[in-house]
Amino acid sequence: MKKKILFVVSLIFGLMFINAGLNKFFNYMPMPDDMPESMLKLMDAFMQITWLMPLVGIVEIVGGVLFITNRYRALGAVIILPVMIGILLTNIFSEPSGLPISGTLFIINIWAMYENREKYRPLL
Repeated sequence: MKKKILFVVSLIFGLMFINAGLNKFFNYMPMPDDMPESMLKLMDAFMQITWLMPLVGIVEIVGGVLFITNRYRALGAVIILPVMIGILLTNIFSEPSGLPISGTLFIINIWAMYENREKYRPLL
């Protein structure tokens, strides 16, 4: 039962990151109208670094695809972890209203890493 729950959660998690990564290239999700000034400044700063958003988009797409598959979930979790930390820190310091979602996604990522901890042992 736990494996089925992990698969469903991993599928949703992976699809969310694939969607976010594709949005970095195609911009099909509009920015909210009520974004705080601090987030607008932060997004403007990110856009000034022209290579940053495509890199994050590629990492999100690759990590999301790997996260969905059971065999490569451990690798996908490691690939997504730096992006997930960035999302979490952005929500902590700039826009706390997104903290419940980013916190939940971070916990899912850590859970997937914990479930695959044996695959990380050779790295340590």
